[in-house]
Amino acid sequence: MKLGLKGKRAIVTGASRGIGLAIADGLASEGCAVSICARGQKGLDAATAQLARHGGQVHGQTTDVADKTALESYMDAAAAVLGGVDILVNNPSGFGRTDDEEGWQKGLDVDLMALVRASWKAVAEMRKAGGGAIVHISSISGLTSSARTPPYGAVKAAVIQYTLTQALDLAKDNIRVNCIAPGSIYFEGGTWDDARQNNPALYESIVASIPFGRMGEAEEVANLAVYLASDAASWVTGQTIAADGGQML
Repeated sequence: MKLGLKGKRAIVTGASRGIGLAIADGLASEGCAVSICARGQKGLDAATAQLARHGGQVHGQTTDVADKTALESYMDAAAAVLGGVDILVNNPSGFGRTDDEEGWQKGLDVDLMALVRASWKAVAEMRKAGGGAIVHISSISGLTSSARTPPYGAVKAAVIQYTLTQALDLAKDNIRVNCIAPGSIYFEGGTWDDARQNNPALYESIVASIPFGRMGEAEEVANLAVYLASDAASWVTGQTIAADGGQML
């Protein structure tokens, strides 16, 4: 399949590890110029070095996406370095788990408003380019109840709803908007790696709930994201696709 991504300019927020890094790597491997951001310099340096092995243009900047000014500054810098924006992947999460002020604020600031603000900036650039593609990373927690993590499920549901609204609104600008709802994805240093070490009962119960008997891998989500960002998905917009190995079944 010809994805038509060579020469495209992509921004992936929250991409120093896990799903975000896997998506950025997939886009870079297809010939995209890629810009990523993350909070930590060490992780960002390692990620940009990984992306650079594909031989294309790579830009990275430390950014706290919950900080409106910092995020806007990053988006402007990324667009300037790349020469425009064709693809935006909104990946970061504050993982607001607790049903209290702190948990809800994390979710609203990182999972929702960072996504909205990055979209505003990217859409302006995409309009100049004559179109583009936005991919939001939500969660299956936004498609069902989320008893252990009320704020996380609620904001991820908001992302799914916003995908519908954006897709309808931006179709006239030749901008497609889609969403991925991953299930439980295991990667080193991630939430489920921590659970495996510190809460093995929870970890094993989740694995047992997945028909394939394992957790997903970041690359399995990335493959879908790269497709949705590409010309191969030119007639796909406003969709939320679960990448969960049947976990919700």
